Amino acid sequence: MDPIDALYARQSLDKKDSISIESQLEFCRYETRGAPYETYVDRGFSGKSMQRPAFSRMMEDVRAGKIKRVIVYKLDRISRSVLDFSNMMQVFQNCQVEFVSSTEKFDTSTPIGNAMLNISIVFAQLERETIQKRVADAYHSRSRKGCYMGGRIPYGFRLQKTLLNDIHTSVLVPEPNEAAQIRRIYEWYAEPDVTLGAVIRKLTVLGMAKKRENFWCTARLSEIFRNPVYVRADMDVYHFLVSHGCRIANPAADFTGTNGIFLYNGGSCGDVSEHRAEDRERKCELGGGEAVLGLHEGIIDSHIWLKCRQKLMQNRCLARTRKGKRTWLSGKVKCAKCGYACTVIKSNTKAGRYFQCSGSRYSVRCSGPGSTVYADVLEDYVGQEIKKLLDEFEYLSGGEARRADSEENICKIQIAELDKEIDSLLLSVKNAGKTLMQYINRQVEELDARKRLLQEKLAKNDMANIQTATAKITGCAGIWEKLSLEDKQRAADVLIERIRIGENVIEIFWRI
Repeated sequence: MDPIDALYARQSLDKKDSISIESQLEFCRYETRGAPYETYVDRGFSGKSMQRPAFSRMMEDVRAGKIKRVIVYKLDRISRSVLDFSNMMQVFQNCQVEFVSSTEKFDTSTPIGNAMLNISIVFAQLERETIQKRVADAYHSRSRKGCYMGGRIPYGFRLQKTLLNDIHTSVLVPEPNEAAQIRRIYEWYAEPDVTLGAVIRKLTVLGMAKKRENFWCTARLSEIFRNPVYVRADMDVYHFLVSHGCRIANPAADFTGTNGIFLYNGGSCGDVSEHRAEDRERKCELGGGEAVLGLHEGIIDSHIWLKCRQKLMQNRCLARTRKGKRTWLSGKVKCAKCGYACTVIKSNTKAGRYFQCSGSRYSVRCSGPGSTVYADVLEDYVGQEIKKLLDEFEYLSGGEARRADSEENICKIQIAELDKEIDSLLLSVKNAGKTLMQYINRQVEELDARKRLLQEKLAKNDMANIQTATAKITGCAGIWEKLSLEDKQRAADVLIERIRIGENVIEIFWRI
């Protein structure tokens, strides 16, 4: 069979202002002058990619020698990429196939037509890249204003249409039943000895195991606890995000404990080059991301969200499902050499229970803290230190972190703004003369003095809040030995951040 003409048409979206497939083919048929032809049509495919079914079938026929000429309505119907178009034309030339654009009057059988064709494809690619840049800029601009930018609607919210600066957009608003469930989930998981599995079991018992169309699982719960869209973001959340390498789009003064947060372009977990205890803080899904305060109001208090978020990060070092089975210090003990968690190993020998560095199971191949650290000995030592600390306090925290009130948050905002002013002045030092240096010194001293006063005020509030927001236990130090393992575990969660053990070294890092 003799080669015939190929009519190719493509339409990415069926819009009123775009030419239809039928109209494209009508223009192409005119170029055939009644000769036989085959049509190849791609509906719903972009011109930026050559991975289109009808186009691929046409190229196979071209290579098979079934086609003598390819006719399109317009150049951009077949490709918007210079590289892809040049590769296609190379195949056409090898197979002696001509290319015709019916409306632009390009015919590769003539030299001038071939030259004009290459010029036009350059402008077609420029137009596509310009559109992409404009769309990306618009997306970035709207996202920095806190607009909802699409995607799966977070559980606990629904969308509500709104008008922002004469622009129609959508904002998240709490869905009452789902929001109430989210609050209960956060409150449960904030308890020291509650695991993700325990939360799911509670949901099942209460008949709340179904989440919209799906059932809850640990992976979905982890997403909920990682997502800052739920938090009423205040300065504590601001400092948490900054400390974990997250960029903040809004000024510190906007973190008033009201709005939730959208997190864009989240990075992966950062690698730690030196395996030391003080370097083992996890920065998963935050480093490299950008946090933007949303237009919506959060539904979870900052102290509860932070507690759940930090607890989830700690779970990467030691699964909480094992907590409390062998020691009330589980999850607290870290190796001084590599920073990994030390877990309790149970032995049937005289050694009994002892701590072993989990770093030996990873690439660091840590040899452990040195001499054997027996669990009984470490528990006795830490217990004595806790009793000494409790003798100094009338109150013992029951695990509920205090909620930062508005006055305290205002102090933290003012400190952040003072730091920004001081940094700005210090940047001027490089090109400053003698007179300007004197002025800068006076300004820095005044700002630093104001900052110290605010820090002293916060320190006083911290001590007051520890006493007013805790549950009273009279003579707790005297009854320490009688406390259950769960009570000791809860006290350790409240009082101790971590314990470093090494060769003849036991170092306790307190929370208060």
